[in-house]
Amino acid sequence: MAEKKSGMSLDKLGIWIIGATILGAAVGLLMGKSASMFAPAGNLFMQLIKMVVVPLVLFSLIGGAASLGKSSSAGKIGGFTFVYYGITTAVAVALGLFFSEIFRPGAGIDMAALSGAAVQVEHMEESTKIPGFWDTITGFVPANPFKALVDGNILQIIVFAMFMGFASTYLEESKKKTIINFFNYMTELFIKIMTAIMYVAPLGVFCLMADATGTFGYAVLAKIGYLILLYVAVLAIVTYGMIGGSVALFSKCTTYKNFFKSMWKVQVFAFSTASSMATLPLNMNTAMKELGVSKETTSFALPLGATINMNGNAAYYAMAATFIAQMYGMELSFSQYMAIIITSTLGAVGQAGVPGPTLLVVAVLAAANIPIEALPILFGVDRIFDMLRTAVNITGDAACATIVDRFRDSKATEMEPALHH
Repeated sequence: MAEKKSGMSLDKLGIWIIGATILGAAVGLLMGKSASMFAPAGNLFMQLIKMVVVPLVLFSLIGGAASLGKSSSAGKIGGFTFVYYGITTAVAVALGLFFSEIFRPGAGIDMAALSGAAVQVEHMEESTKIPGFWDTITGFVPANPFKALVDGNILQIIVFAMFMGFASTYLEESKKKTIINFFNYMTELFIKIMTAIMYVAPLGVFCLMADATGTFGYAVLAKIGYLILLYVAVLAIVTYGMIGGSVALFSKCTTYKNFFKSMWKVQVFAFSTASSMATLPLNMNTAMKELGVSKETTSFALPLGATINMNGNAAYYAMAATFIAQMYGMELSFSQYMAIIITSTLGAVGQAGVPGPTLLVVAVLAAANIPIEALPILFGVDRIFDMLRTAVNITGDAACATIVDRFRDSKATEMEPALHH
């Protein structure tokens, strides 16, 4: 995946989760509706995840925003890098939402029939009231940050965390270091808690998958397969359309054809390891030796991209959110779409170091008032999503480096005649 593993043996855990998903689906198909006996244990697992969401999102985003704030000293190269990552991530989210709404992969299943879901559906009827534009914008800013924390208002928590993170970079060096260290330590603490919870994920996924397939049979499995195919189509457009197109239009280092010719081995490595950090050395070497990017730009843009450039992840968050909303028969409002877009885009920035994509998906669902009970049915195939999105993420990192280096080189070129003269 695009984020660091944080000492967690996710490869082996992933195998256990895949096995639990298959076993849970088989048990659910065999037992039918009586498989609902597993629902309480599955609900307990989801409650454990909910327990960690708010504090981990808060602390990780504050630390992430503080790191970005410190990077502003990198000047124009930093500015171009942040703009590119921000725009491409937002476009990836929009594409994910567009395809999900056009093809509606989650439609046709009444997930409200699942145990415990009725209360969630009743709660969400209130969210179908469409607020005005300025009401939506105002709603992003917490009048009382502590109330936002208590209520679990993820979108307001993200805004508050970004303000705190950026503001901390303007403190005196000693104070700034103390505060940033505190939030980073708290992030590590909650990552440990999340890690412990994820080790019981196979049991939780088994119970929830058995309950879901026992209620809906093969329909759930077919929907998951449809979502994977749709996700592949979105990533293809993001990679060969948006990312490749930006290289063709703005890069001075390489051409569209040569870019992908050089990147294929990096993409294969990223796909197999599902880790942007593990792929970083190969990506940097390829950027400098094959794509012609300067060492200065490579050493800034690629490590930063491995941390905050999550095009594939952000598109997945948006598609997973709309997929689950469709399974519950929800018609999303403008404010809910805005919540998905903003949470998916900003949330990807602060996710480095968080084990697995689960937390951020939960955050996106919570921000848009979408039930998270159906999310575990995606856990078993998350490795597939993970490998796909990581290959896209590292491609975007390299593309950004070639484009940013073009602006750097063009500036240097303009200065050369004057210097020679």
